[in-house]
Amino acid sequence: MQKNTFTTVKLEKGEMNVYDFGTIKLHAYKTNDFIDDEVFIVEKNGKAVVIESPCFFDNISELSKYLDNLEVDGILVAYHGAGATFLPDVPKYATENAVEYSENGGGKALINNFTGAFGEIFDSSVHKITNIIREGKVTIGGIDFVIKQTAEAFDIEIPEINAVYTHMLGHDCHSIVAGPAHADAIIAELNDYLSKGYDLILTSHYTPEDLKDAKTKIDYIENLKSIAASCNDADEFKSKMQKQYPEYSGQNYLDMTAGFFFA
Repeated sequence: MQKNTFTTVKLEKGEMNVYDFGTIKLHAYKTNDFIDDEVFIVEKNGKAVVIESPCFFDNISELSKYLDNLEVDGILVAYHGAGATFLPDVPKYATENAVEYSENGGGKALINNFTGAFGEIFDSSVHKITNIIREGKVTIGGIDFVIKQTAEAFDIEIPEINAVYTHMLGHDCHSIVAGPAHADAIIAELNDYLSKGYDLILTSHYTPEDLKDAKTKIDYIENLKSIAASCNDADEFKSKMQKQYPEYSGQNYLDMTAGFFFA
């Protein structure tokens, strides 16, 4: 399946890009919200599993309506714990470290920041996890998922569509890179994707991507490390990165990366 092989359903605010694999479909919801969230729905035999949650009230309402004709058997809540008014009665699945991340850790800090920035349009309530999961295979709604724990939460392999979900990629936007060790970890993870030959890479803040995009991201992070090593402070680093990547979006992510490399 190619990343551009989909049909689009226009919604009032966002849009849904639907990938049809025959017995299974992937619905990629582009929220068009202030932080470019993506939410994914895997559908099989009339049942669905949602990956992540929208966190703005208008998107919550829009996606809930879209799902009216599907039986949602669960939500995998990894990196985006906010938006608990979304399908409140549906079982929520997460690893223990993802729960900690959303309730007390870095995810909670982000939720607090977004609440301050966006106010009442942002649903700051955190999903209550009903089902703790661990690494390895878990079957929800008749669909197999393979869970891989990460430092913050967990990634998800979807074998039936040869896809993997992770927090961030974005081949033409800046990313949060929390120092040299984190950069090396990202590169190692992306090289693992290349070796496994995934057709699609799904992320929380970008439309589905592919292995060519993963290669582009590896080159970007390698270059980012070299630029950081050549700079004396955050401003010099950001200036050089902007000159190298003038068309890239995600300036706020670049600011955060600069903060990690030049604390």
